[in-house]
Amino acid sequence: MKRSIIAAIAVALASSLAVADEKPTQDEASKIKEVVAAWGCEGGTFEKESEGTGVFEAEDVKCRGANYDFRLTKDFKVFAITMD
Repeated sequence: MKRSIIAAIAVALASSLAVADEKPTQDEASKIKEVVAAWGCEGGTFEKESEGTGVFEAEDVKCRGANYDFRLTKDFKVFAITMD
């Protein structure tokens, strides 16, 4: 019985953490594009995390023949770049 309760709690917590991202506004997307271009990159898809952190994502950005994912703060400062 304890295992069932623990499993139910784990499932509830996991499902509450899965929140869909939002599309950034046109102004936000323009600023993301500027930041990506300043790194010598282009393209990609842009998202805004919806859990209130204000973090932006630029995914599948093309840089020097490779794909990268950028994570930006709500102030549009890059804090992570990962190779896709």
